[in-house]
Amino acid sequence: MAAAVPSFLPLSLDSSLRPMLISSSSVLINRSRSPSLSFSSTRSAAGAIEASSPGRVVFLDDLGLYRLQTIDKYKREGPLGGGWLEIRPMEDGEIDPIIQLLSESFIESMGMPPRYVPLLTFIVRQYVMGRRLLLPHAVMLVGFYRDDGKEPELACTAEISFDTFGANVAPPTPLPPKDCPYICNMAVKKDLRRRGIGFQLLMACEELISKMKTKHKVYLHCRVIDTGPLKLYKKAEYKIVKTDSRLVWLTLQRRKHLLEKEVHIEQDEAIAVLDNNVNQQLW
Repeated sequence: MAAAVPSFLPLSLDSSLRPMLISSSSVLINRSRSPSLSFSSTRSAAGAIEASSPGRVVFLDDLGLYRLQTIDKYKREGPLGGGWLEIRPMEDGEIDPIIQLLSESFIESMGMPPRYVPLLTFIVRQYVMGRRLLLPHAVMLVGFYRDDGKEPELACTAEISFDTFGANVAPPTPLPPKDCPYICNMAVKKDLRRRGIGFQLLMACEELISKMKTKHKVYLHCRVIDTGPLKLYKKAEYKIVKTDSRLVWLTLQRRKHLLEKEVHIEQDEAIAVLDNNVNQQLW
């Protein structure tokens, strides 16, 4: 089974959007043709990538298919603050509201003027559509919150990359290891903050990572000025391992911490069998 891997615009709050929006009065974006899905009977090691026109192709073996199924089945739900929170992988019909939530969060965080909203929405859309094609190497989670007697509403989103092939091509500094799980683009709807949704979203990311047979260390970034989120991450037992130099200001970026946490990775007989199959294919 194979899925096309697109080229996409890197999306991070300061490392890509701010220089693009501030340093030039006009922005030219080349829209490449989206690669189509392709399928092959060729079997290779999990996550192996082969070149294929018009884009790269990711071939999934048994372990890759296991990870894909794990993502598809994942759900975290429970009572929270007098309501009910459900967190699961994003579905196709939810792309537009996710784009809106991310755009609003980035505008608020970066202090951007309203005239950049259409451009930012366009960039976010290209990014989200690209990330959708990286399963099972990366996934976007969404959370829906329902107050008693009300309809569920979109509350939060976060992105996880699990390995090198799902890693962002231009991650923020300090650089995280590309072969380790990485959490980014976390956003909670403004009128639903301070209810514990952000913490539950972070726990959901870690829970899914623990089921994906990845490396034990998880990484994420936090801007130095964001003391609130930093407290949240420290509460979840993340530790600062590196911080940007002040010289990063010369590139129109804000200083960021790189945080790390070691999580428990689930091991079971089914995964062990899949690992043996992968090793046999490698040798």
